[in-house]
Amino acid sequence: MATTTSTRTLLRVVSSLLLAITATMLSVGYAQAETTVAGRDSVLHAAQQSTISVLLADDHIVFRSGMRAVIGAQPDIHCVAEAPDVFTAISEIQRLRPDVAILDLDMPGLDDPAAIASVAALADTTRILTLATGETEQNLYRALQLGISGFLTKALPSQDLISAIRAVARGDALIDPRLTRNLVSRLSYGIEPFPAAPEVDTLTTREHQVLLLMAKAYTNPEIARTLGVGEQTIKTHVSNVLAKLGVRDRVQAVVYAHTRRVVPLETV
Repeated sequence: MATTTSTRTLLRVVSSLLLAITATMLSVGYAQAETTVAGRDSVLHAAQQSTISVLLADDHIVFRSGMRAVIGAQPDIHCVAEAPDVFTAISEIQRLRPDVAILDLDMPGLDDPAAIASVAALADTTRILTLATGETEQNLYRALQLGISGFLTKALPSQDLISAIRAVARGDALIDPRLTRNLVSRLSYGIEPFPAAPEVDTLTTREHQVLLLMAKAYTNPEIARTLGVGEQTIKTHVSNVLAKLGVRDRVQAVVYAHTRRVVPLETV
């Protein structure tokens, strides 16, 4: 059963990646430029033809209110509902069938496998836009499991959010191709490209740097020169890394770093 679930998840991610790679629209900036060239008159004309219905789902009410205010100022976009968590969002999407649903990727409940599957099933009729605090491959992977049409960060300007809503509503995909290329490389390693590595969170910033250099086969003297510290200090860091990761020796630490994908893939 677990294998079947993992396979379905992988197929959903690959499907979304193919959409992102083959779509004619791959960046919010392009969508914004297109909207600017078209001018406000064309937007008003579009508003007369149809209105884009949007659901906002975010557990931070202030941020949610800000998005609603921005959307409310648009003649062609209408916010039909808000949700503070993923389960409310799923219920409202099923009830209202909005054109676009904007989901906070860090919203409570969005790590639940059943919730992920439910959102992905709704993506066939409602375009899913996710907002993340960071534009990372891991966040993109989490978002792709939802069957998204767009992956955005919370730092984007409000006008780009509006452009993104319009773009996905007309069937375009908004996923940075740089992230998709690297994620495709990760997926080639297996079903789960981001296996859990909770022990890494216990490392200090310096210990994490030491682990990455160990994984690149650097010796202690080489690590010391690279980081500009003494060799004895590096030996102390290595000992701490081994203890925190729960491994016996340096070789096991390197294996841990690679099998848990702690070592970043080289940019393709």
